[in-house]
Amino acid sequence: MTAVRGVLHIRVAACALALCTVVSCGGGDDGPEVAGQLDPDVAPTTTGAWYRPASDVSWQWQLDGSIDTSYRVELYDVDLFETRNAVIAALHGRGAKVLCYFSAGSSENGRPDYPDLPESAQGEQLRGYPDERWLDIRSRAVFDVMTARLDLAKRRGCDGVEPDNVDGHTNDSGFPLTASDLLAFNRNLANEAHRRGLAVALKNDGDQARELVDYYDLELNEECFEYEECGQLRPFVNRGKPVLNVEYADSLAEANVLAESVCPRARAVGLRTLILPHDLDDEFRVSCF
Repeated sequence: MTAVRGVLHIRVAACALALCTVVSCGGGDDGPEVAGQLDPDVAPTTTGAWYRPASDVSWQWQLDGSIDTSYRVELYDVDLFETRNAVIAALHGRGAKVLCYFSAGSSENGRPDYPDLPESAQGEQLRGYPDERWLDIRSRAVFDVMTARLDLAKRRGCDGVEPDNVDGHTNDSGFPLTASDLLAFNRNLANEAHRRGLAVALKNDGDQARELVDYYDLELNEECFEYEECGQLRPFVNRGKPVLNVEYADSLAEANVLAESVCPRARAVGLRTLILPHDLDDEFRVSCF
């Protein structure tokens, strides 16, 4: 499992539509079966019973190592596949909600459902992650795998999900993905989560926050202060939906120094900011709330 997610601020698509060939973009002769029925203009699912966190929610994010369940926070974000049932039960036992992480826009060859992702729908490697490749989210097979992961999250008792890498249109995916493609995928995936009684977090993808805020219950952002992108998240703040922000540091000492400048700014704009290690392994944690 790759521990750090979404720190991929790649703004230039090396395989632009005008230059992209089937071979260079990771497809076969005909490419993957495209999920043409995914409508980018589908209405949000707004009725039903699922967890809706408040804007001032307290939280912890750990994707690697033995999960420390002792933090007195309302919401934990943990890995869908690797977190033990006993951990989820322990968190629920002390009244915490559980958000379950999975990558919706990339393949990870160590996941148990990896064989269900067709080779034709797997494109370029994610920068820095040799075992992970961008997915063609237009593929029906890809969407089916992701809805199966929502079913798994429901069975495992997750209260919500954090689908990652949902901004392939701004990265060198190897496919000619458009903003409309991602809106269709992200909106339909959020609706499917809600139909299963699951909360759903928008991961990064600040470019589309305004178009997606009605579909998502919260935003999880990485390093908006580092990249001066926090203004993109204002639609969630304005709607009273929590924005969970992480800034990364290499040590506790560095995290404490960073907190002196970041925490006052985070509080001023209504972000729920943590300063964490890149590996998300709970080596240290500095909270701004």
